[in-house]
Amino acid sequence: MKETIISLNELYGCNVFNEAVMRERLPKAIFKKLKKTLDEGIALDPAVAEVVANAMKDWAIEKGATHFTHWFQPMTGITAEKHDSFISPTNDGKVIMEFSGKELIKGEPDASSFPSGGLRATFEARGYTAWDCTSPAFLKEDVSGVTLCIPTAFYSYTGEALDKKTPLLRSMEVISKQAVRILKLFGNDTASRVIATVGAEQEYFLVDQDMYAQRKDLLLTGRTLFGAKPPKGQEMEDHYFGVLKERVAAFMKELDIELWKLGIASKTKHNEVAPAQHEMAPVFSTTNIATDHNQLTMEIMKKVAGRHGLTCLLHEKPFEGINGSGKHNNWSLSTNDGQNLLEPGTTPHDNAQFLVFLSAVIKAIDTHAELLRFSAANAGNDHRLGANEAPPAIISIFLGDQLTDILEQIENGGATSSKQGGRIEIGVSTMPPLPKDNTDRNRTSPFAFTGNKFEFRMVPSSASIAGPNVVLNTIVADALCDIADRLDKAADFNKEVQAIIKEITAKHKRVIFNGNGYADEWLVEATKRGLPNLTSTVQSIPTLISEKSIETFGKFGVLSEVELHARYEIHLENYIKTINIEALTMLDMAKRQIVPASIAFVTELANSINSIQATGIDVDISAQTSLLKESSTLLGNLQKEVDALEKVNAIATEMTDAFAQACYYRDEVMKQMRAVRSFADQLETIVDSDLWPMPTYSDLLYYI
Repeated sequence: MKETIISLNELYGCNVFNEAVMRERLPKAIFKKLKKTLDEGIALDPAVAEVVANAMKDWAIEKGATHFTHWFQPMTGITAEKHDSFISPTNDGKVIMEFSGKELIKGEPDASSFPSGGLRATFEARGYTAWDCTSPAFLKEDVSGVTLCIPTAFYSYTGEALDKKTPLLRSMEVISKQAVRILKLFGNDTASRVIATVGAEQEYFLVDQDMYAQRKDLLLTGRTLFGAKPPKGQEMEDHYFGVLKERVAAFMKELDIELWKLGIASKTKHNEVAPAQHEMAPVFSTTNIATDHNQLTMEIMKKVAGRHGLTCLLHEKPFEGINGSGKHNNWSLSTNDGQNLLEPGTTPHDNAQFLVFLSAVIKAIDTHAELLRFSAANAGNDHRLGANEAPPAIISIFLGDQLTDILEQIENGGATSSKQGGRIEIGVSTMPPLPKDNTDRNRTSPFAFTGNKFEFRMVPSSASIAGPNVVLNTIVADALCDIADRLDKAADFNKEVQAIIKEITAKHKRVIFNGNGYADEWLVEATKRGLPNLTSTVQSIPTLISEKSIETFGKFGVLSEVELHARYEIHLENYIKTINIEALTMLDMAKRQIVPASIAFVTELANSINSIQATGIDVDISAQTSLLKESSTLLGNLQKEVDALEKVNAIATEMTDAFAQACYYRDEVMKQMRAVRSFADQLETIVDSDLWPMPTYSDLLYYI
């Protein structure tokens, strides 16, 4: 056991240029200056960068690296990298290995070839990557060798953010500034920074690689556009936390090792609810590092799966009728002097500081519910939200009995007590009494308080967590700013604190809901409360350029109006392209695979009937004729719907107004796609399995 612990200690973070490595390799004065930048957020001295670059290069080369790259996160939602070697030719025909501070600090990729929403064009292609020294450099090992990856921000020649990291870093500074204002008013002079922390749980599916390769829809869209319901789905509830299959366990073991080498604290792994669905959860980290780590996690999941003859599916709803995949974004606030600002303590009714931060979150979520909903919107998530343990599209907050009761007490005059969980007696004499949490859990809530953090359960499984956390950080900073402004002017601090909490509770309690988010009654109640219900991505996208959003983001310099409009265009374009690709893939599969297979089945059946009749023997062929009639009718209906889909998709592609085009794809093209699928899926249940041209749900979900 001791050897295993030593081995893991040596393995963990071995491919990361972390603080321990820097302390060992950098001169003390340089390390001290860099640490000051990391801890206090002051500007980095270029002279420090030069020394760091040399040490980083030596470390990387010792580990086998030949190239370096500025690793960044453009608005594609995935990562990007351009590799440069360390070699520099000398006059005598040899090479030396060089890496300068300038190369560390700044790179220059082509900015016009990434989504920019009009910020960059082909004739104005310059863009820059800038070193994010708060996120440690790391080494990637793959078939191309070892590459030094330097986390960077990506921005245009004119200074606009072209990526997901830049606004994230801005939002982290903003919430830190406003939270520190509150802390100082409460008399805390030791905390100089507040760090937004995140732990992103990652759900995913694993399917056999060979079967995946036979499904054009999975290859091209990430989800199954066809597929009849299998005889067994998740109704037996036997997959959740079940024993891992050998092949899956081997994948998870290697995944852990690869993640640990990169300093990604993979903590939990298990089977999720749906067959072939699984989950990985890491330990909390600062938001920008957690974002980097989650991007790496998704990439490594796919690579490792391939080594085991598997394919990792990160789409939000790869299979109809069973659970989809989300990314639970566990968000909290911590100080650099060791406090969790969302820790209620044993008597939260007496914890005024906690209640102020809690009230700020409540105000933020209610005030900017549409914006938070947008942050979790994509075409895939539209299929997932509202069932199978995914939250509904209506934004609400689950607080639980204890905190809800305290806020009600404050609203009615003042809190004097906190409900306690007590103990659970399970009736087994050999088992000790178990402490009972102060509140239950609610898996239908989009935004749930879970002890000392909030779990934002709406985030799409395939998406970067940068967007949701940019929104969370900014809107909570906005609420904290309003509270701090009032407290700054207060003649009686304690009295004003109580008044603020009471007023926020009275005005924003409509967003607090501890019940069943799936119930029809909640939809009615939410409408009465005036809560928005943005059921589709298309509905939510305009929120990004509303006056309220422009004012909030602009007030703190997180995103300018120009940057917001660019992202509006990008999200619309992404939605349109996603549905168009799905429609074209569906047409291709229907016309070239499903219709021919169905024709072959109908022909074979008709020939069989003719052969029997040709014998002249009087036998009952009603079963065959009935099946022939049913399959022929379904085939005819399928062809009609395919023709109709081709027409509506052609209309959609000719539209010039992006928002109207997105709405048409949602309302008409998607509707017609459902009609095509309906008849194709019925045919799947009839056509001979030897003739059906692709693996079925049963094949994909169970044969791994």
